[in-house]
Amino acid sequence: MSCASAAIPPSRRVNDEQGPRDRAAGAGPVRHRRPRQRFRRRLQGRAEPVQPAVQRLRRRAVHLRRQLQAVRGDRRGRAGAATRVFDEIIGNKLRAAFPDVKIKYATWDYPVRYEDLKKAGVTPDLIIEDPKNRIDRDLEPMGWVGDLTADLQKAGIDLNTLNQAAVELTRSRSDGGIYGVPLFIDEHVLLYNKKIFDKFKVKYPSPGMTYDEAFKKAKQLTRDDGLDHYKGYMQHPDQYLDFNQAGLYPFLPTTSEQPAPEDVKVDISSDAWKTYVDNLYRFLEIPRNDFTTVTDFFKGDMSQPGHLAMAVDTLSRLNMYAGSELFIEDGDEAAFAEQAKSVDIGVSAIPVLKRGDKTIYQPNTRAAFVPPAAAHKDQALQLVKWMVSEEGQTELSSHGVKAVLQTDKVVQSFGKAIPELAKIDASALYWGENAAISNYQNTEYWDLPLWSVYRQHILRDGGTPEQALALSQQQDIPNYIKAQAAAGKDW
Repeated sequence: MSCASAAIPPSRRVNDEQGPRDRAAGAGPVRHRRPRQRFRRRLQGRAEPVQPAVQRLRRRAVHLRRQLQAVRGDRRGRAGAATRVFDEIIGNKLRAAFPDVKIKYATWDYPVRYEDLKKAGVTPDLIIEDPKNRIDRDLEPMGWVGDLTADLQKAGIDLNTLNQAAVELTRSRSDGGIYGVPLFIDEHVLLYNKKIFDKFKVKYPSPGMTYDEAFKKAKQLTRDDGLDHYKGYMQHPDQYLDFNQAGLYPFLPTTSEQPAPEDVKVDISSDAWKTYVDNLYRFLEIPRNDFTTVTDFFKGDMSQPGHLAMAVDTLSRLNMYAGSELFIEDGDEAAFAEQAKSVDIGVSAIPVLKRGDKTIYQPNTRAAFVPPAAAHKDQALQLVKWMVSEEGQTELSSHGVKAVLQTDKVVQSFGKAIPELAKIDASALYWGENAAISNYQNTEYWDLPLWSVYRQHILRDGGTPEQALALSQQQDIPNYIKAQAAAGKDW
């Protein structure tokens, strides 16, 4: 049985960039010989001898060949690391539960991509992917998804026992059916540096903290101490919109589950959208709390580690910051260990929109998909059934992954297989309820450029939230849909 994935939380480099700023890869000025100089050299008979030119081409070919070998070796190394992560988190237990099933695992791009499999005539039996945007981008064009409603009933997989926001998210991309089964959530959490809070005698965050309270703390903690400057708060604006905590959905209903591009209607200019964007905008206006990247929590773009008090980031990042070698890319261990000396990690739920509310982000979920043409469809469904069972979900939770089945046993097992998490109180992970998408019937999901709201029109152009929303709705989104449709794409 073949299993493909782009979804097991990957190891990441120390300075992974999640900020909105583009980095130019400057190669320096290109020097061109003046035409007159070239002409003069020709007249003087200074044409380069053939032999040195051939030798230089050969040396260049050898250099390129070595570079290609290095890339292939790096991919093989990354493929091996990705497979090890899969095996340790779930693969070994899966094989033990199904000893008669031969499981062959591959991670997207390490070493092949989906299109490579398609060209080779290979259909995976089981795919673990992000249902939020990969159904439309990758799986549907490959013909690898279909309604599993009857298959799930036959296999005895009960979606009602799982995280309902994750189920609804998957349904919202499934054209009126259900294409996949949620497996786990790379949840967004609030990370805070206890050392900074202790230094300035500010009370730690706790689950249920509102954005108003977080804003006060952010202002208190954005300050100087001698030559050191501390930032109070970072929350990635793209993710804030994408995993919309208010449950806002940008698409308006049409008359079809698969409307034509010209029939897609979007509304992000309502009062609810304006209020939601305003909420984060105020954090960006705190003097000298300029947004760069949430990885500033450890070091990121800052000159020194440990100078950001709070950051909203994913659970896989917590595992990495804790020092778990399973989540750190080979070769980066020493850098993380050094930076960790400046950070005492605290974990809380992300702030809520109002007091008494328990709604956090929409789930950053990964789901299992069984293609209609899978050669071992029944076996694949049994593997899925095991992975969403209490046994399978306990295994995932014990390896620092948020489960979609939240029994007492599953919740209490969190992080038990990751020794580095023992010193961190991560009990807030299962606090609250994920925001759920609603009113998605008769809409078609497009991977809209919502990043333009904050990243372009606010952070770069200096516009207001109202201006940013209007420009994105009236210009950026229609232009994106037209360009994608012209390229033959429907996402």
